[in-house]
Amino acid sequence: MGRMPMPLEHGRIPALLGRSLKTLKARIVLPVSSPPIENGVVGLEAGRIVKVGRAEDFPAGEVEDLGDVILMPGLINAHCHLDYTVMRGAILQQKNFPRWVRRINELKRTLTDDDYLKSIGDGFAELRRWGTTSVFNIESFPELMVRLPPPPIRTWWFYELMDIRNRLHTGDVVAGALTFFEERPDWLGGFGLSPHAPYTASAGLYELAKFCCEKYAMPWTTHLAETEEEFLMFVAGTGPLHEFLQSLGRAMDDTGGITPVARLLRDGNVPRGGLLAHMNWLAESDYELLAARQEDLSVVHCPKCHAYFGRPPFQLERLRQAGLSVCLGTDSLASNTSLNLFSEMRELRDGHPFLSPAEILDMVTRNPARAIGMPGNLGELVPGALADLIALPYEGNSANVLEAVVENATAVEWMMVQGQRMG
Repeated sequence: MGRMPMPLEHGRIPALLGRSLKTLKARIVLPVSSPPIENGVVGLEAGRIVKVGRAEDFPAGEVEDLGDVILMPGLINAHCHLDYTVMRGAILQQKNFPRWVRRINELKRTLTDDDYLKSIGDGFAELRRWGTTSVFNIESFPELMVRLPPPPIRTWWFYELMDIRNRLHTGDVVAGALTFFEERPDWLGGFGLSPHAPYTASAGLYELAKFCCEKYAMPWTTHLAETEEEFLMFVAGTGPLHEFLQSLGRAMDDTGGITPVARLLRDGNVPRGGLLAHMNWLAESDYELLAARQEDLSVVHCPKCHAYFGRPPFQLERLRQAGLSVCLGTDSLASNTSLNLFSEMRELRDGHPFLSPAEILDMVTRNPARAIGMPGNLGELVPGALADLIALPYEGNSANVLEAVVENATAVEWMMVQGQRMG
């Protein structure tokens, strides 16, 4: 792979800005990792939280009173494709996945670099509108990033890798990305690698991506077991996706007799800390393989995308019984109507009424924070955490605050990232 720059930390944080102490007061402070606090305060210094508690327990001083709001951690979108924000409403809702792939490829051929850059910017604006302060974005066109300004929210850019037709030099991709981020210390977040899926990325590409992520402490994600067509392709060696990819010249000698999940896990090509997006079609044997890796893998579910394709009920309880942590994402506007995690939480609750509001909220805060290697830094209000906060209007009492968050249907007008108020 050649000589490469020194690795970035898994959850790289740029130099903190300023060192002035600031105290925020709210009707309800919701730490997430502990009960709501009525008449609460959060103290900030140098982009981090230094105190959390009741206002009367802290000395009087300069305080910004936010009024009747819930002050809580910003939301974390664990799976998003900002490149495709421009495709909102462009593909009619359908169940046929290969047809959807053909349509999205047709649309991509009509778009320019400027279209994609605007799409990313529009996507960030929508994420901010709905209280997202961190996003794990799958970037299909990393060459465009040199033209992007610093992202307005904390962003992990997962470089998407495919070699369905051409072999990729992943080492060069990693070297370029490391250099890119070292030269942009003001960019919040970091970067990782995303072999697209077992049907578009070879075992060799997965192996190389795992090697790079482990060597340079980078996060890793992939689309896995997303569709029935993918399941049929690998288990039965047949079906519309098998025929479609075969027509493109993909070698099919890795299909037949094995599930997509088993293909990756048995080959040892999933690094520790991997995020597995979708996980909709699983065999009984897959749950056993996943249970053996429960301590170091996370699953990302995108409820509204799931509904868009009319898929069978997501096996959330089975995955949790296997010990897997579950996070929520929005996927893209090519298969969704918004980038609104509050809407995703409500969609999840409607399909899984056994979940408590606290469990649902964890899926957009603490669970993805752990998945990206940032427990205690993101997704909760505790001393030492990064000051990524949002405020939701609220006049009720602390007993109903978690339900109110899940039910929230209003845009977020107050947001802070790294201790800096966002306009």
